[in-house]
Amino acid sequence: MTKPLLLYTSSTPNGYKVSTVLEELKAAYGTDVIDYDYEKIVLSTNRQKEPWFIALNPNGRIPVLVDRSHKPSPFTVFESAAILLYLVRKYDSEGRFTFPTGSDEESELLQWIFFAHGGIGPMQGQAHHFRHAAPEDIPYGKKRYTEETARLYGVLNIRLEGRDYLVGPGRGKLTIADLNAFPWVRLHQKAGIETLDAFPNVQAWLNRIAERPAVKAGLAIP
Repeated sequence: MTKPLLLYTSSTPNGYKVSTVLEELKAAYGTDVIDYDYEKIVLSTNRQKEPWFIALNPNGRIPVLVDRSHKPSPFTVFESAAILLYLVRKYDSEGRFTFPTGSDEESELLQWIFFAHGGIGPMQGQAHHFRHAAPEDIPYGKKRYTEETARLYGVLNIRLEGRDYLVGPGRGKLTIADLNAFPWVRLHQKAGIETLDAFPNVQAWLNRIAERPAVKAGLAIP
């Protein structure tokens, strides 16, 4: 049976953002409320550059979500953070992973989403590139982006002092802000940051999220 949502994804941090949130929503609300199929896009084959995919996302990148339950016709969402916001606004009716519209907490949620989306993802992505994919060794590129990734981890470490999660009263609660950053930070070694000893609050946050059953399920997709 066709499920309401279809996720085009791959084994990348941006793909895991969406699959972990989908699995957390499934665990919270059940498959009668939210369920999805997925299709793996093998990036090395450039399927994401084929006309059928460009029609879904002109940027030619994963992830892409198609909401087949949308009326009168399916609705497509691209950009990982935009997908997370779409999912919680449509399916998180109890606000388990977000906050009320217009609240201060929602503003903080958006701030930390944009921080990761505009900072950690692009900077760490460049660190990965220069360390593992660049056709020539460029020490400056490796140094520049690894150091900037470490600086951004330092920002997270400051925020997580005395907290379990990035947003929410007291020690906070797990939200899409955490799951938007977590898939990148878990690959810190690939970015040249061998340990998180300098960022103990980030290490504890990473471990806390990684132990969640729904997160483990999301990291197994595709």
